[in-house]
Amino acid sequence: LPETLERIGKALSVAARPSEIIVVDNDSRDGTKRVAEVFGAKVFPETEHDISKVRNTGAANSTGDVLIFIDADTLVPDTLFRKIAAAMDDEKCLGGAAAVEYEDFERKWLRFYLRGWRFWGTVFNMKQGAAQFCRKPVFAEVGGYDQTIFMGEDVEFYWRLSEFAGRNKGYLCFIEHPPVTTSARRFDKMGLWKTLLLTHPLFIRLTWRRKSMWKDWYDKAVR
Repeated sequence: LPETLERIGKALSVAARPSEIIVVDNDSRDGTKRVAEVFGAKVFPETEHDISKVRNTGAANSTGDVLIFIDADTLVPDTLFRKIAAAMDDEKCLGGAAAVEYEDFERKWLRFYLRGWRFWGTVFNMKQGAAQFCRKPVFAEVGGYDQTIFMGEDVEFYWRLSEFAGRNKGYLCFIEHPPVTTSARRFDKMGLWKTLLLTHPLFIRLTWRRKSMWKDWYDKAVR
């Protein structure tokens, strides 16, 4: 979290736009609140372990016109927010996402395996929630993240956002370069077959409303 917030602060300085940093403390047992406050973030609690609800809690407590969702284990490049701000200067741009890369894997083959996500992401318009953004009124119009979905909520939200943009003669912006970098720790810790299963788009789609299938993200999350 400290490096995540440090990178966010630097990128906000480059963007040179009015901004605020919000951290949602999801019933943590560590120093999340203290660390966030050191970096000048506003901290809001959310005790329910539901990724969608955590995202929605952050949005509900925001005061800005544009919402940017960054996962706590994701590092943003210096120019990301400047690029988002430039995209959102066009009123027809309703939101978007940034490309995601993973830090170095202990099991090197995973990097090649997860590159398949880029192919499927293009085919099925799947954009990860490690870095998504949209206008706050649009977020409200589409109903935010679906709190009955426990995995893949980011992809489902992006689909609804895309549909809304199409109906309202708007568009979404996908920032490919530079990408954000997110943690590979979960994939390094999980076994081979579990990794292949839990990262398969079809499996995610069939089970995303069944929280019991996602214990590795909730009950025994890898830290």
